[in-house]
Amino acid sequence: MKKLTVSITFILIFAANIYSQENTQRYNPFSGTIVFSFDGGATLAGTDYSGLGVDYLGRASLEYFFPAWAQSGFGLRLFGSAGFILGNDPSIDPSTFHSKINTFGGGVVFTYSIREKIFPYLYAGISHLSFDPKGEDGMSLPNKIAGKYHGSETNYNMELGVRYPFTPNLSLDFNTGIQLSTNDWLDDKATGVGNDFFLTILGGISYSFLTKFDSDGDGVIDSKDACPNTQRGLKVDEFGCPIDSDHDGVADYLDECPDTPHNVHVDENGCPLDSDEDGVPDYTDICPETPKRIEVDALGCPYDLDADGVPDYLDKCPDTPSDVEIDKNGCPVDSDLDGVPDYLDQCPGTLPGLQVDENGCEINIEQQEEAFVEPNPNDKITLSASTYFDPDNTKLKSNEFPKLEKILAVMKKYPISRWSIEGYTDSSQTESGSLQFSKLRAESIANFFISHGVPAVRITTEGFGMTDPVADNQTPEGRTMNNRIVIIRLN
Repeated sequence: MKKLTVSITFILIFAANIYSQENTQRYNPFSGTIVFSFDGGATLAGTDYSGLGVDYLGRASLEYFFPAWAQSGFGLRLFGSAGFILGNDPSIDPSTFHSKINTFGGGVVFTYSIREKIFPYLYAGISHLSFDPKGEDGMSLPNKIAGKYHGSETNYNMELGVRYPFTPNLSLDFNTGIQLSTNDWLDDKATGVGNDFFLTILGGISYSFLTKFDSDGDGVIDSKDACPNTQRGLKVDEFGCPIDSDHDGVADYLDECPDTPHNVHVDENGCPLDSDEDGVPDYTDICPETPKRIEVDALGCPYDLDADGVPDYLDKCPDTPSDVEIDKNGCPVDSDLDGVPDYLDQCPGTLPGLQVDENGCEINIEQQEEAFVEPNPNDKITLSASTYFDPDNTKLKSNEFPKLEKILAVMKKYPISRWSIEGYTDSSQTESGSLQFSKLRAESIANFFISHGVPAVRITTEGFGMTDPVADNQTPEGRTMNNRIVIIRLN
């Protein structure tokens, strides 16, 4: 008896321990339900009679299973049964006994889910047994008549069974159990070395009340399932929704970027947004409005290789030295607009329109003429009028012919090239007089080229007089610069 008590205690502790472990998110369909069962089947008595008699028994039970978010379930059972046990032994008088038995009891039941289709269970409890052994003639047996026992006692019950649900509420029930007597009078005999017992082999049907349905089979009942149509086989959280490990709103099974940092906006694939499509997600992009197809660095900003603050795709001067002041185009500032940037300009205050050398300093006309360079289309050659003409005269000096021959050689080298010759004066003449005077000087230069074989149709002349000065007419030097002839190669 001591061993039996220890065994039952161990079973109860084991069942309670498993029940308390929520090591799975599967939902047991018996959780939180009341189950009514009716079983019937055979009894096999183990008494002082050597023959193992087979008889029958019927049982009704009522169970309540505590809510459990696990594959296992733990509940309480009350039951009542009625039936018979039978024994026979030719060596005993009477050779056969037949006892009517009635049992009422209760205990604990532990159930488990196998693939949500089969539910084995284990029951352990105690019961009150009423019994009345009789002989073959249906008469009470001697020890009962003599009052040696009361015909009722406390028994211990253990049962192993399995349930198979075939609807959400109905289950088939098959079980085998043992009921252990605390005495030895079930057969009206007390001659053996152990107490009497009997086995039961039963089958029946169970009906569940308060069943909580789980339509999508995700382990979360419909009434608590925030995602009731979850695809089968997916892992879900306690609300029945697919697991979203990085909490970005896209379930793991759809998330192409499963490790997105918290509170980062993502697209439908669970990847951080990249609004400008530069390959750098918005949450790390410090230049979030970069134009499409522009190459960027790790921070999402367009490359600026010369580090001048103007990105390469906008920088018209991509190799600007560091620490050089630039304009909006990334080019070094040229304050006097002479074509030489300030950081290289040794003559930063050059007047507009003056020709300068590589240092930004003015080139006078004589120097320009000495350093003759074959003009390209749209190039201009400026000649000093004081060199080619006497004061107030429009006749070309013959000693200057060699200089004009250099230009003549270019005209002949390119026989289809066209040229324009413009004359200018200073402000010492009247406006109308300066126009005519400058026109005559331009024609004198043109006549030189025509007289040396250049067709007249290739040359046009124009006199602009005192308009468009390039220097200050208030100084002798400025007036000298304004008196000039400009030869332009048009093509």
